[in-house]
Amino acid sequence: MRIDLNSDMGESFGRWGLGDDEALLDVVSSANIACGFHAGDPSVMLRTASAAARRGVAIGAHVAYRDLPGFGRRFIDVPADVLTADVMYQLSAIRGIAASQGASVRYVKPHGALYNRIATDEVQAAAVIEAIRAVDPSLALLTLPGSVVGRLARDAGLTVFQEAFADRAYTPEGRLVSRRIPGAVIGDVEEVASRVSRMVREGVVEAADGTVVPVRADSVCVHGDSPGAVAMATAVRRRLVADGVDVRPFTEE
Repeated sequence: MRIDLNSDMGESFGRWGLGDDEALLDVVSSANIACGFHAGDPSVMLRTASAAARRGVAIGAHVAYRDLPGFGRRFIDVPADVLTADVMYQLSAIRGIAASQGASVRYVKPHGALYNRIATDEVQAAAVIEAIRAVDPSLALLTLPGSVVGRLARDAGLTVFQEAFADRAYTPEGRLVSRRIPGAVIGDVEEVASRVSRMVREGVVEAADGTVVPVRADSVCVHGDSPGAVAMATAVRRRLVADGVDVRPFTEE
């Protein structure tokens, strides 16, 4: 058994720090590095890519809507051609920075509102896919199981991987419970570790109503911007290793 652990990284900006990237990079196997549109700046991108490269952690492009004030969590009605250009710009930036550190960008994981939008919106999903194909069609896409963008990406010849979320509650339909609903984010470290281990070993997760639903994931996201993120990620990895699961990048053959 094997699984990847990914986390959002490089989301500090100027003098404002967010998350403990250095500590998380000792735990996760893939790093989704912000590309400056929802968070991050060139110096932060360089520092994060360098730290990931030194540890052999796979680097992914965490592309987003151009929305620094809203941290990329606001739905923005961007014309398809503009969105394609925006994503191309972000991909080109992080690829150049990673190359300067002797590393390469292996995959794309959209952030926040863009991630959720392209799970159902064919027009915006196609715009993101067009950007990936234009810059580097060998880049993989990390997305939700059953998403529109995943289907369109496969049709376009891209490699698609699916992810689950360590600390998010699931609906009986296998979707994430909205953050607006109490209990959507699970804070108990040991509960989260047990849930992730079950996801990987049995392919199921207990939904918010107590039912058991199937979940297939190549990677599990452990959020990096909460106060207890490092402790939670560490507990998850420790439990997986104890249960005989190999933690390594999903992009690794």
